[in-house]
Amino acid sequence: MSDQRFIIEMGMGNDLHGMDYQKAAERAIEDAIRHSTLPIFQSTAIPLETMRVTVTVGVQDPAALDCAALAKRLPRGRAEVHAVLGGQNVTNPETGETIVIATAAVEAFLPYQGAAWK
Repeated sequence: MSDQRFIIEMGMGNDLHGMDYQKAAERAIEDAIRHSTLPIFQSTAIPLETMRVTVTVGVQDPAALDCAALAKRLPRGRAEVHAVLGGQNVTNPETGETIVIATAAVEAFLPYQGAAWK
């Protein structure tokens, strides 16, 4: 049987000055993972390396993201990051400065564990 998603968390991050999509994406991912804890690994013999982590980050300029660098920042599991069109750019009409807002969905998957649970 294929992997099963056992957690999904959402986060939001921004860069108020500098229009740095990478910084906003890093903050969105950090926001999402700070909303969760995975006691399953402390309570079972499941190795952390079996967890697959998929992150989808939405920004207005997906090509501006270094997805490999974002994946390296994830603390657990085998991670992959995908950039998609999303988030928001909000421009201050008085200064012309643009605030970058990124959103992130962090999903964690494990191989099917049904036979291991009673």
